[in-house]
Amino acid sequence: MASIAGSTSGATRAIVTITVNPALDLSTSTATVVSEHKLRCGPTRLDPGGGGINVSRVVHRLGGESLAIFAVGGLTGESLRRMLDTEGISSRAIPIAGTTRQSFTVDETDTGKQFRFVLQGPELTEAEWRSCLSALEQTIVTGGYVVASGSLPPGVPDDFYARVARLARDRDARLVLDASGDSLREALSEGVYLVKPSRRELGELLGERLESDQGEADAASELVAKGSTELVALTRGAEGALLASSAGISRLTVPPVRVLSTVGAGDGFLGAFVLRLAQGHDPETAFRTAVAAGTATTMTPATDLCRPEDVAALEAQLSPTTH
Repeated sequence: MASIAGSTSGATRAIVTITVNPALDLSTSTATVVSEHKLRCGPTRLDPGGGGINVSRVVHRLGGESLAIFAVGGLTGESLRRMLDTEGISSRAIPIAGTTRQSFTVDETDTGKQFRFVLQGPELTEAEWRSCLSALEQTIVTGGYVVASGSLPPGVPDDFYARVARLARDRDARLVLDASGDSLREALSEGVYLVKPSRRELGELLGERLESDQGEADAASELVAKGSTELVALTRGAEGALLASSAGISRLTVPPVRVLSTVGAGDGFLGAFVLRLAQGHDPETAFRTAVAAGTATTMTPATDLCRPEDVAALEAQLSPTTH
């Protein structure tokens, strides 16, 4: 397997991901999506999905290792677990009574549009979500990284990621968070290491409409100045990404590529970012690899993730960051 980089400071730090609302991702295509018609579809693809799970898959593809903790139930959950085993992903599955959700993506071949249907997921009991936290507490490694990513299913309290933040802090581990809304706000009140919002999510968090590059930079810098997080990685789609830290603002634009699907691009970004950090690289180096991996993910079809050779090629094209 191709590897994007080696460690600069000895052993790679441990990475644990947690996903309480995973999904079995199903994708297909049809000529045109119209109502009240039977739509004949092309080949179907199935992938294990959910924020933290995809982060672990990207880490593995790029030559690293992580432990994926996730809640799982029913036949779809069993299929997801088997797929992860086949990929060689180290995991710890937390059984739940409900059935793991599916997500459904349809590419409209006549127009190039993509339709994404995301189900809400099963309701977790208090005992079930507390079991997820207990598994995380047992596996966090001092000085390592915890990646909490994805939506919270029904039954899981808004402060779930805040609880994760406290567990990470108690073990002197760094929390990397990809969340939105109240769950993001609650976690930031505890303090995290890295947060990865979109422009919309950052604006909603601060109650502002971010309509300019400077507005985005100011908003990201505000989170760092308040001590809510050490790093803000703001993803901006085809416009690239922004990194805010106590050292200032860095921006990267993405090379032009043929976009096949944007599904999982944010997870590709985050997986590469945390792997680079765990290998001992500085945040700006990790940021470049992350932008390359996010862009490389858009070059793959449907719900597939980035290929190592694409990440390496794109990273070589990226211009130096500017403050």
